[in-house]
Amino acid sequence: MLTKKQIQLLEFIQKRMAQDGVPPSFDEMKDALDLRSKSGIHRLVTALEERGFIRRLPHRARALEILRLPESLAQAAPAAATRTGFAPKVISNDRPTRPRGAIGIVDSGATDLPLMGRIAAGVPIEAISEVAHHVSVPSSMLSGREHHYALEVKGDSMIEAGINDGDVVVIREQSNADNGDIIVALVEGHEATLKRYRRKGSMIALEAANPAYETRILPEESVKVQGRLVGLIRSY
Repeated sequence: MLTKKQIQLLEFIQKRMAQDGVPPSFDEMKDALDLRSKSGIHRLVTALEERGFIRRLPHRARALEILRLPESLAQAAPAAATRTGFAPKVISNDRPTRPRGAIGIVDSGATDLPLMGRIAAGVPIEAISEVAHHVSVPSSMLSGREHHYALEVKGDSMIEAGINDGDVVVIREQSNADNGDIIVALVEGHEATLKRYRRKGSMIALEAANPAYETRILPEESVKVQGRLVGLIRSY
């Protein structure tokens, strides 16, 4: 049987993964459960792992996988998924002989997406406009009839969101975003970057998920949303 705090933490992780596609950081877990230090979160995570509810993935920052949910949360999960929309998924590829980013996925409902080149998860790089090649992703990763495309990540500024250098991100093309969304932002018309979006009045904050990088705060007219993260493909 799980304690009240263990259930609260598991529910928070499940909701954040359904909303953002990546687990929350330990600081976010601490704040959500109103604990004074991260050591309490470490104990709760260890307890959940020992009981077979979650698994920590080695050698990756902020990498947790939910293996199962208690009955009370499992019944609520479908309704939560409906409210939050599409839940991003991570697809792993263990075939290192393939070119980096050229990821083949065997799936009866696969869709080919244009790989538009690289997107900076760090200092913004030149805007992406040309198709490098295509990648095949499960159709279940895509939502509705919206246009999607893929980008290869360059840099480590989103590593605490579970996005590593060399990962391929699946982006749903859209021009709007909610606070907390991970987006492709076009900055001042010529620089593209992958960051978490926050609106602060007439200003837009582009937040990194790595303490080594500062948050950029720009006038709203300088930032154009070009899409939202809905999936992640990792090669090894």
